[in-house]
Amino acid sequence: MLDYKQFIDLWFAEDIGDGDHTTLSCIPATAVGTSQLIIKEDGILAGVEVAEAIFHAFDPDLKMTVFIHDGAEVKKGDIAFSVTGKVQSLLQTERLMLNIMQRMSGVATVTRRYVKALEGTKTRVLDTRKTTPGLRLLEKEAVKIGGGTNHRIGLFDMILLKDNHVDFAGGITQAIDRARNYCKEKGKNLKIEIEVRNFDELAQVLEHGGVDRIMLDNFTPENTRKAVELIAGRYETESSGGITFDTLRQYAECDVDFISVGALTHSVKSLDMSFKAVK
Repeated sequence: MLDYKQFIDLWFAEDIGDGDHTTLSCIPATAVGTSQLIIKEDGILAGVEVAEAIFHAFDPDLKMTVFIHDGAEVKKGDIAFSVTGKVQSLLQTERLMLNIMQRMSGVATVTRRYVKALEGTKTRVLDTRKTTPGLRLLEKEAVKIGGGTNHRIGLFDMILLKDNHVDFAGGITQAIDRARNYCKEKGKNLKIEIEVRNFDELAQVLEHGGVDRIMLDNFTPENTRKAVELIAGRYETESSGGITFDTLRQYAECDVDFISVGALTHSVKSLDMSFKAVK
């Protein structure tokens, strides 16, 4: 489980500030009750572990009973968990928990749809860095819960030489050589991936070598198949750019190793759910 402590403090500071004056003004400090998370839309549940961390961080005396775990398919009307404790604590954690769970479940739901579309092929769907600032780790965790695969987490855990890097470096070979020399000088053991925009750039990479993965940017399915045949297992392959859910399978059938999809995180609809008092 990821360490959410550093984020939780910021989330509560943003939402509660100097106090939830609505709750504090009308709910006695001694009042105790139970609320339950009700699913209002079919999908994939994600964020249960984060919710537990949120409740515990705010009030360690809150007792959470989990009925449905992360990664499970849920239906409208399902009850994922219940929480018992001080009513003031339930009300002050409600919206933060819902925001996180709805967002993560939305990401997991979309990811599972893409994963299912790739069944029977060797291709895995990757997320990207097109994430919500401050929520990247949660969104990427949701991709994994949905069955997808994380690309690099940030700029620090992999070298990805994209078109601008190549252009500013002066070309394919210059960019690769500088990346390799940098890793050697800094003692970094990082995978190197390079983006190619056409067959000329692909030929340069194949002739020069020195990378671990080749990203085929905005290639058609037909050209992707030709490119994968040229690479012939020498390097990992990734398709990116302009790929929609409707064209996903066509690219996978070209035997590409990975397809990166920004839509897993950048334009996802949250999964509807509510946290209601048990009367």
